[in-house]
This record gives sequence, C-alpha cells and structure tokens, in this order.
Amino acid sequence: MRFDLTDLRLFSDVADAGSITAGAEKSALALAAASTRIRNMEAALGASLLTRSRQGVTLTPAGRTLLMHARTILGQAARMREDLSAFAGGLSGEVRLLANTNALTEFLPEALSSFLAAHPHVSVDLEEKLSDEIVGLIAEGVGDIGIVAGTVEVGALETFPFRSDRFVVVAGRGHPLAGRTRVSFAEVLAYDLVGLERSSSLQRFLVAKAARAGAPFRARVQLRSFDAVCRLVEAGVGVGVAPATTAYRAARTMALDVIELADDWARRDLNIVVRSLDGLRPYARALADALRG
Repeated sequence: MRFDLTDLRLFSDVADAGSITAGAEKSALALAAASTRIRNMEAALGASLLTRSRQGVTLTPAGRTLLMHARTILGQAARMREDLSAFAGGLSGEVRLLANTNALTEFLPEALSSFLAAHPHVSVDLEEKLSDEIVGLIAEGVGDIGIVAGTVEVGALETFPFRSDRFVVVAGRGHPLAGRTRVSFAEVLAYDLVGLERSSSLQRFLVAKAARAGAPFRARVQLRSFDAVCRLVEAGVGVGVAPATTAYRAARTMALDVIELADDWARRDLNIVVRSLDGLRPYARALADALRG
C-alpha cells in the first residue's frame, strides 16, 4: 500500500472536519479529487476508513489507526522541513493555530499581522473551534497552539494568559431593552436575535446556553461578522450578543445601546494552551512567544 503525504494530509483534514467536502477544501483539493484519493486509500488498504452519512463522516477502527499514524508521519515531515529551513536562511514552516470566535475576530488579526511580517517564511493555519474542542485537539496533537476561554477545563495542557474581554448585548435605540444598563441572557432570549452563522463557535455556544435556560435562540438572521450583526441590530431587526470591544467600537458610529450581560460566563478571559511550550517546533514556539507578549 502506498499513501503519499497529500493522501495523509487530506485524510487528517477530513477526520478533523468530519466532512469530505470540508476536508477537501482545507487541503486545497477539488471534492472529486479528494473523494477519489480516499476511495483509492480504502482500496489499497482493503478496508473502509470512513463511515459516511448525511451528517458527515466518522472514522472506522481502521480509520482511527490510520489517523494516528498519519499525524505521526505529518509531524515528522514538518520537523524535517524545520531542520532543513536552517540551511535556507531562517525559520520556515506552518503553525496550526486553533481559536474561539472572540479571539479570532477581536485580537488575533493584529497579533498575527505583526508576527507574519517578522517571519515571512512561516505560515499560520488558523481555524475557529469551540474552546472545549480546541483543548481536545491540542491534547491529541492536531493543533500546535490553541486560544480558549479561561473557564474551560484544560487538563494537563500548559496555559498562559492572552487577553480579557466580555460579551455584551447590543440593541437599537428604539428596542425595549435600550436604556437598560444590565440584563440577563434569559431576558434577552424573549426577543428576536441577530446572530452569527451556524458554523460559528460562538453561535453554537450561545445556542447551548439558550437550551440550558430552557428557551430557543430565535435568530431572525445569521451573519458572518460582528460588525454585520451590529448593523442589522441598528436597523431594528433584533438584538445581538457581541464582544464589548466590538460593541463599543460600533456604538461610536451606529445608533446602538450597549448593555452589560449579567451572566457569569459573559466575562471572557482568554488563555493560550499548548501541550508543552518547550516541545513546540521553533517557529511554533516563536508564535506562542509573540502571542504571550
């Protein structure tokens, strides 16, 4: 049986995404080409690697075994590139960074722009995930560095402070909540909401909080960014939940009221998580140090 690095990277991406379509996109392959590669891998092995359903794919026992070896081989290939980069005049390689919505939208763009400008041969594979998903993926070695909410249990991972923020409610000036200084999430759920798209980790987090409160998250529209949420809130479509940094910035140019969210989970201390800071490859360690700084 012969699997090349492209096969192994594709299979790892499909396993992480739970979808051949999403895995193909992450591997920069056409869906038809990705599907053919996976079928050829299964044919060469003589066993199914994936269980396919309408909801996506899950790994068979053979698939889980292959994934374990694929990650080992891909890690060794990355270390080889790292060792050889010394002969090319500096650090080079790819760092896989996993972050929750708040970190990704509010804090990482500035931090990453400075790092990437200083390290032109290093690329960052940035992916949005829920905090608890990030912890598991970092522990498994799928990602190099994670940024998670401070409230999540991280087990044996090493953690370092990153940033602090909190979620607030944004409401248009004519909304019944306008003028309030503080409100609970349960009260907010009585109104129509403007949310992020379903795939957003924050949206999934808020929907789960709504379910625990025993009320539906009545999203009238779901958008791709907090700025778009604020514009629709200003137009009177509903109320939204956004990081305070975004909300106060938007309120400088939009007719919005920013209302403190009373729930304990609204405060968001963000932490960097790694399996071992000393165990990171040099370019991953360089990024971790930049984020800590």
